[in-house]
Amino acid sequence: MGNETIAVRRVPARDRATDADRYWQVRMDSLRLAEPLTAEDCVAQSMPDASPAKWHLAHTTWFFEQFVLRPHVPGYPVFDPSYEYLFNSYYDAVGDRHPRAERGLLTRPPLSRVIDYRAHVDENVQRLLADDHVPAGVVELGLNHEQQHQELMLTDMKHLFSRNPLEPAYRPDQPAIAGGASEPAPPEWSHCNGGLHEIGADTGSRFCFDNETPRHRVWVDPYRLAHRPVTNGEFREFVRDGGYEQPLLWLSDGWATARLEGWRRPLYWSEALDSEFTLGGRRELNPDSPVCHVSYYEAFAFARWAGARLPTEAEWELAAADQPVEGNLLGCGPLHPGPAAGRGSLAQLFGDVWEWTASPYVPYPGFVTEDGAIGEYNGKFMCNQMVLRGGSCATPVGHVRASYRNFFPPQARWQFSGLRLAGSANP
Repeated sequence: MGNETIAVRRVPARDRATDADRYWQVRMDSLRLAEPLTAEDCVAQSMPDASPAKWHLAHTTWFFEQFVLRPHVPGYPVFDPSYEYLFNSYYDAVGDRHPRAERGLLTRPPLSRVIDYRAHVDENVQRLLADDHVPAGVVELGLNHEQQHQELMLTDMKHLFSRNPLEPAYRPDQPAIAGGASEPAPPEWSHCNGGLHEIGADTGSRFCFDNETPRHRVWVDPYRLAHRPVTNGEFREFVRDGGYEQPLLWLSDGWATARLEGWRRPLYWSEALDSEFTLGGRRELNPDSPVCHVSYYEAFAFARWAGARLPTEAEWELAAADQPVEGNLLGCGPLHPGPAAGRGSLAQLFGDVWEWTASPYVPYPGFVTEDGAIGEYNGKFMCNQMVLRGGSCATPVGHVRASYRNFFPPQARWQFSGLRLAGSANP
């Protein structure tokens, strides 16, 4: 790709070491996530939506080679020309690619060769970062892209291990989440002002993805938001009350999907509703922890059963805009959602579980995609998906923000996705 359009800016000398350090940290974080895995673990693919760990390690490296090194380093020595086909994900403007559903068939190149590939690309990127002219925008995009794949590595590996009759633990040393009362207290509500507000990223302050822009005005009526996400205990009552058997609670597509897939409870829950599979192995279900691994369809049905609704993404962002971006995120907490600490204020907006919103993933008013292949990063998916907000226990710390828009198809369940209830200001 020789027509990359992201601007190359001059980076002051005092920033170059910081850029190089950040690059190295993110790249090493990916390798650390792979440390508990065997070579066999890194090759297998449990479903078409998931990818092998080896593919994640290679694809994130391909991104830097394709969009940073090849356009900006004259005479750059490509590590292996076949990797352009093997490890492309969905960039049609770059060329053909190996089918997504068959990534688990790539027993070659071996994992050791992929590690060599990473070392080759890292050496060349570090050399570029030491130069006076750095493609800083695309390097930062590549690092945030890699952090997204770090989360995917964990969720994909969790799904893979759940399909193994041995139910192996990714991290058997993960502590169990402390339990609480068998019957969780009802949620408290935070009341939020309506009116004309602005949402979207402030592009002058820090990195953001293009789908967070442009910042724009929205009108919201006064509303209320639950002070914490829906818990396992609450969702278990929905299951016991026949929530999966009541078609009037469900969207038509959701009901059809639940029937077709045989859904009777959240993904990874036992049939007895007393345990769930985690990255630390099978553990007792904690009634106070946020429910996770539910689809948008299940979230919608629960909200209707509870006499509430899901918040819009504008409502969620306005409530989160003044909250500190901290919580149970990857690198500062357990690899599983935990109970909310305290009551009376908005809790767990960041970390623990991604929260489904009622908003379809569509472009903001005035949104314009980047030119070239980079424009395929987000814009081409703005159809048939729903927005999630807030990050999860598998989202790298420092990666998420109030304006961050995650998106998945409404039937997706293998991510750490949960829900928070909303309603009108005067129910």
